[in-house]
Amino acid sequence: MTVDYYELLEVSKTATKDEIKAAFRKKARKYHPDINKAPDAEEKFKAIGKAYETLMDDEKRSVYDRWGEEGLSNAGYSSQGPFDAGYGNLNDIFESFFGGFGFSTGYNQDPNAPQRGGDIRLDLELEFEEAIFGVEKEIKIDHLEKCEACNGTGTEPGSKPEVCPTCGGSGRVQQVTNTIMGQFTQISTCPNCGGYGQKITKPCKVCNGSGSVEHEKKLNVKIPKGVDNGAKIRVAQEGDAGKNGGPSGDLYIVLYVKEHKFLKRKNVDIYSEIDISVPQAVLGDEINIQTLDGDRKISIPPGAESGKIITLKGAGVPYINNPTKRGNHYVVLKIVTPKTLSEEEKKLYSRLFELSTGKEVNEESILNRFKKALHS
Repeated sequence: MTVDYYELLEVSKTATKDEIKAAFRKKARKYHPDINKAPDAEEKFKAIGKAYETLMDDEKRSVYDRWGEEGLSNAGYSSQGPFDAGYGNLNDIFESFFGGFGFSTGYNQDPNAPQRGGDIRLDLELEFEEAIFGVEKEIKIDHLEKCEACNGTGTEPGSKPEVCPTCGGSGRVQQVTNTIMGQFTQISTCPNCGGYGQKITKPCKVCNGSGSVEHEKKLNVKIPKGVDNGAKIRVAQEGDAGKNGGPSGDLYIVLYVKEHKFLKRKNVDIYSEIDISVPQAVLGDEINIQTLDGDRKISIPPGAESGKIITLKGAGVPYINNPTKRGNHYVVLKIVTPKTLSEEEKKLYSRLFELSTGKEVNEESILNRFKKALHS
């Protein structure tokens, strides 16, 4: 069931980040599984975490406001919230909000638990037609892969990490303070091991103890039809390697589309402007124009006015979710008045002037008008 993020946090759609943060803080206290033992508390806690994460990110919030959850998914954002895969970063958030109050055990991250690798981003430039009709591109990425020399442990083969003596392997240290308000527990990351719970005494010489090495990789990526400038494509598990056997992160490809010399795109529609002469506008004509599918002949109706639009149905951009359906191509007619005239043209236009106005033509006056137009 789709839930409105603003209703979930009980804030308005114009809420500031401070208001969203305050609302999340209130809800998180109420539904945290350490406090609320109701059967649905954990699911509600995950939901408010997802809502908070989305609305605090300007880019995600903009997509959500326009297209909802489905739009986030189509834009390549993960459908999971920060707590869907566990509570790995739970204490970090609550320490920043609450100073560790009331959350001393229960959901601390196991330093030896699998950890997901980081996401990476690649900017990719496309030709106008490539974005319209799709293309397969070979790309190169630099990402972190598991160090084969130490199998990702970060230790020299034959050795093992030692348990951190400061935190006893928990990765956290806590301090209890007695006040007139009662006892408060402050939990923080262990300063000795950085939260890992272990100390590597003999680091791997290949990866220097990190457990991963940077590696260049080639990938063939299919760009679907109809993508637009700024679109994101998610390639699952092609980001940095995870730790402790955790999954790799994702690769996000951000697309930048070059402009076309003649054609302009607005969503799934194409616009172009074509110059026509006065006689073509008056009498009509058939002319060739450039479209996405090559040259095409169109008919200009007699008596066409400047700004008239001729619609070519189904000649636009394929819908990204339904590539068999396409938008339209709108051709805007622009009547161009001649700046110079041959002697024969002068006679013809003079005759037309007489017929349309009933006035006798003064050729010298007409010549002066053209000279003035040329210098304006």
